[in-house]
Amino acid sequence: MGALSESPATEVARLRDCLNDLAGIMALPALSTGGEPEQIVTTLADALFGMLRLAFVCVRLNDPAGGPSIETIRIGERSEAAGAAASLASARLGLHGELGIVVAGSWRVDFPADTERLLLDVAANQAAIGLQQARLRNEQKGILDTIPGLVAMLTPAGEVDVVNHELVEYCGQPMEAMRQWGTNGTVHADDVPRVGPLFTRAIAAGEPYDFEARVRRFDGVYRWCQIRGLPQHDTSEHIARWFVLLTDIDDRKRADAELRRAYDSFADAQRLSKTGSFITDLVADDHNWSEEAYRIFEFDPETKITVQKIRDIIHPDDLPSFESVIARGMTGANVNFGFRIVTARNTVKHVRGVAHVVEQVEGRPMFVGALQDVTESMVAEEALSRARSELAHVSRVTTLSALTASIAHEVNQPLSGIITNASTCLRMLAADPPDIDGARVTAQRTIRDGNRASDVIARLRELFIKKEFTLEPLDLNEAAREVIALSSNDLQRNRVILQSELADGLPFVTGDRIQLQQVILNLLRNASDAMVDVRDRPRQLLIKTEREDGQRVRLAVRDAGIGLSPRSLDSLFDAFYTTKSGGMGIGLFVSRSIVEKHHGRLWAQPNDGPGATFSFSIPCISESVIDAAPAMRHS
Repeated sequence: MGALSESPATEVARLRDCLNDLAGIMALPALSTGGEPEQIVTTLADALFGMLRLAFVCVRLNDPAGGPSIETIRIGERSEAAGAAASLASARLGLHGELGIVVAGSWRVDFPADTERLLLDVAANQAAIGLQQARLRNEQKGILDTIPGLVAMLTPAGEVDVVNHELVEYCGQPMEAMRQWGTNGTVHADDVPRVGPLFTRAIAAGEPYDFEARVRRFDGVYRWCQIRGLPQHDTSEHIARWFVLLTDIDDRKRADAELRRAYDSFADAQRLSKTGSFITDLVADDHNWSEEAYRIFEFDPETKITVQKIRDIIHPDDLPSFESVIARGMTGANVNFGFRIVTARNTVKHVRGVAHVVEQVEGRPMFVGALQDVTESMVAEEALSRARSELAHVSRVTTLSALTASIAHEVNQPLSGIITNASTCLRMLAADPPDIDGARVTAQRTIRDGNRASDVIARLRELFIKKEFTLEPLDLNEAAREVIALSSNDLQRNRVILQSELADGLPFVTGDRIQLQQVILNLLRNASDAMVDVRDRPRQLLIKTEREDGQRVRLAVRDAGIGLSPRSLDSLFDAFYTTKSGGMGIGLFVSRSIVEKHHGRLWAQPNDGPGATFSFSIPCISESVIDAAPAMRHS
């Protein structure tokens, strides 16, 4: 290799330079990935001329169509040390030189050395590969250019390889720019995060893809395009290339949007007026309904409408009227109708409508009509007829506050007697001879319970005479425990299993202890009463406290009783409404008024299983308010 007189160090340096040159040749993009033939030839000549330090290099490229060859020549300056004649070396482009030839000359007598011969052959082979790829792409591009559409061809890895002339003109940018479609704005930036993953997954899976994205046109305007890709496989079932078709659908999408807006406006008008439309062929039993018509009748939009389907939900009392309308319609007469329907939710609706014949199809009348849900207006008319009787009922309700105040005054006196008697008993038991300790404890509890009962009555009276009730920071858990203790005997008698889940660290609330305990007690008793008739399962009752979002505290009472019907949810808290045979319908009404005075809310909901849950939530207070409360009370 090289001259025999060269030292080992010189030979190693030459080998190292050769390897570097080989790596440089392999890394040239125009030779490895392919470019235009002229670009490949120019790159090859420049690379060899510089790497081999040649006197000249000539690359001749043959025309596959038989036309004149293209030659690229690089000539260097002759040095004083140059020999009399140049040494030549050549390499074929293609297996038999069908693509062309490379001729290199050097003033060195020993040219080409083995390393230079190797470099020359490798460069020629790389250039031949690039030229073959370029000619193949040009052939494919010629085919693509004949297709009247926006077409591209991708490599198996999904890189843009060839685009037809029509796509180049549409985008107004060269293919090199199109290869960067995901980063250079060819596809709208807002669409890239959506279509990028879809494209990547399709390429990785080798599956066709179809998506819509906005593509920038030559004038800078983004237009919606449908982009579809289809893989082509070789004989080994590997993907050889991808064919991509872009279709400008911007005008169609705008038309669809305009049509959708018009339809939405029409649908909104129907929904606001609760008016549905329909086209009906009664003889063929073929019906085309609008969305609002389905909504009024509460039919699934996928339901096939038939006369029998409508007949099935007509109110029994209105069936004769409905049958009469159908019979008149069968004769081809215009009809007006009005009837009640009972929907799948067992809701009664009043429906009125009109249908007119617009044409005859094969002798059958075709109706266009409209129907309207007039339930609200009908209910309002019925409400007017009940107004006078309701006035008398309202008069009785207004006497409730005076009646309650009177009862509170009368009941308070015997309660005071209980306190006096219990105090006397306590003094007697404390005298000599010594009395039984247990009796003393009983007397103390009598005093405590008597005072509590007196406070309840006093606060109830204050509530109805609209006096300010007592507000203080209190622990809702502690208030609930006291109510549980008071109610334990009654609950045990009714065989109720009471469980409590009182949250730790529950913040204080501002409220009237007695009135909030009255609410809790009422909810516990209602829950116990709801399970009186339960025989087939345990009578379980759960009282639970927890903190809500938004600085509120919730208390819930859950029972396993008879539950609540959907109809009763709106009436539960009305005065004089009750589901108990001996109830007055006042407890929940009063409880709600108490909770609302605490800026809270009281509600009920059916359980997933048996029973119901009654809950109330009220605001909690900050620690600074709790710390300041004792000083406020003592001032």
